[in-house]
Amino acid sequence: MYLTDPVTIVLSVITCVVLAIFWLSEKKKNHPNYPPGPPRLPIIGNMHIINMNKPYKTFHELAEKYGSVYSLQIGPEKMVILCGYKTVKDALVNYAEEFSGRPLVPVFIESNKGHGLIFSNGNNWKAMRRFTLSTLRDFGMGKRTIEDKITEECQKLITVFKAYKGKPFENTMIMNASVANIIVSILLGHRFDYDDPKLLRLLTIINDNIRILGSPMVLLYNAFPYLVRWLPGSHRQVNPNVEEMHTFIRETFTNQRDHLDVNDQRNLIDVFLVKQKEEKPNPDLYFNDTNLTVLVTDLFAAGMETTSTTLRWGLLLMMKYPEIQENVQKEIEKVIGSGEPCPIHRKQMPYTDAVIHEIQRFANIVPTNVPHATTKDVTFKEFFIPKGTQVIPLLYSVLRDKEYFEKPEEFYPQHFLDSEGKLVNNDAFIPFSAGKRSCAGETLAKMELFIFFTTLLQHFTFQAPPGAKLDLTGAVGFTTPPLKHEICAISRN
Repeated sequence: MYLTDPVTIVLSVITCVVLAIFWLSEKKKNHPNYPPGPPRLPIIGNMHIINMNKPYKTFHELAEKYGSVYSLQIGPEKMVILCGYKTVKDALVNYAEEFSGRPLVPVFIESNKGHGLIFSNGNNWKAMRRFTLSTLRDFGMGKRTIEDKITEECQKLITVFKAYKGKPFENTMIMNASVANIIVSILLGHRFDYDDPKLLRLLTIINDNIRILGSPMVLLYNAFPYLVRWLPGSHRQVNPNVEEMHTFIRETFTNQRDHLDVNDQRNLIDVFLVKQKEEKPNPDLYFNDTNLTVLVTDLFAAGMETTSTTLRWGLLLMMKYPEIQENVQKEIEKVIGSGEPCPIHRKQMPYTDAVIHEIQRFANIVPTNVPHATTKDVTFKEFFIPKGTQVIPLLYSVLRDKEYFEKPEEFYPQHFLDSEGKLVNNDAFIPFSAGKRSCAGETLAKMELFIFFTTLLQHFTFQAPPGAKLDLTGAVGFTTPPLKHEICAISRN
């Protein structure tokens, strides 16, 4: 029988090419000391054994069989998974330079092309991180100036919560907008009203993309970009969303450039534009418009989403455990009274501090961590990992490490308290990751979490709507927010 149908011929050729590529790749055998892992199938690798909605759960389970350093293959992409606090800390801190790269993940390559902070590499990343850390510091990260902005924003949030008069409401966009205004004040020098259509659109874009980036379709796209890019699905919405965000940011800094005053740098964009002027003889280096666009996008999204999501988990957990909420409120009354919460109170409030720590640990909102890559060949824990290998330092396995947390699957503030009720540090508490790629906004996030959380519990008692069942399952996404739910904010004054 002859193959005469054109479709059959094309499919046969494609099949032969794919099998040939797989055969050739298999011929390149792994180094004898490459980390072990589960058996792989042709073409798909280990995709058949992975929980496509929550891959971090599969990654965690496989460590039981293959150890704290093991390998996986998603389609043609080989990766190494690091599990448990000791292994993750060893890699990110003691081998900081070797594990400081970012992998070439298709969905991120298309949206940022190696610019900005989060997914850039090499000298560009180093320049953007230095600039970000120094500018955030200059604009008050950890200082009284930003503390006042957070306190002012809390007052706006209280007004909105009170307007519901104890009736049920969904708090995602409200919390997003409130937290977003803190990073917006640093980036753009102003705040948005919570019902501003532009702000709501930007928040919707970020929320949509974070959900999509954790979806099975994006996992498939990253494994087989040339095949999956043509299929219908949510993965095709990522780039249009990013481009809409980029357009807003470009318009913003184009307007600011027209009114730039070197002697009055009002926000991060102004500081960047001044640096750009200084770098004028070398316009193709780091302080270019594309880097500015992606950097502001990175900081806006990361500065809003993670803190907002953690706070939403906090309120849900207070509804679930009213006795813990009551204990926090008693400590607030004892230490702060009716005054405004500020960071200096934190050391006097060990129970509240422990509860905030435990919210971050339990919520575990970036379970896979942002993926890393090796910058050179490295021998780690006796295993050989080649340069350019994607590495997942699994934060889920760190924040649920049985060796460091007595009840890793439960919400248990005593993880951070000693027998006398004093706060204790736990080495495995690294929700902001560790090493050279740790969160640049960690200091700001800690301040926001304390002031927002204590202010809200000072003014409200949070309850579930009548008859509602509180589900502590995390939703699907690049981060893991709580499932959609309503809250009742009962005024305490």
